[in-house]
Amino acid sequence: MQKFVFPMRYIKDIPHQQFKISIYQWNNKYIIKIEVGMLEQTYKIDEYEITNVEEIEKCMDVTFLSNVLKRFESMQVDFHETMKRNDVIF
Repeated sequence: MQKFVFPMRYIKDIPHQQFKISIYQWNNKYIIKIEVGMLEQTYKIDEYEITNVEEIEKCMDVTFLSNVLKRFESMQVDFHETMKRNDVIF
């Protein structure tokens, strides 16, 4: 049985001063990718959960993005600590 692989389809970017926020569609899901520097957070939502992409944009509010920033800061600390602990950096 052959499995079909559908390419990820770019939908749009959501303008933001601090983050690169992109929306994609793949495998009956919307994928929200938020990037800053070398770090990235990805969120997925089933297509049937929302009626349009504007609802995703609405969810990118100040409270959510503030928590995203905190998570990025935590990710940076965690990665830096493991690199030090494993003698990758000094």
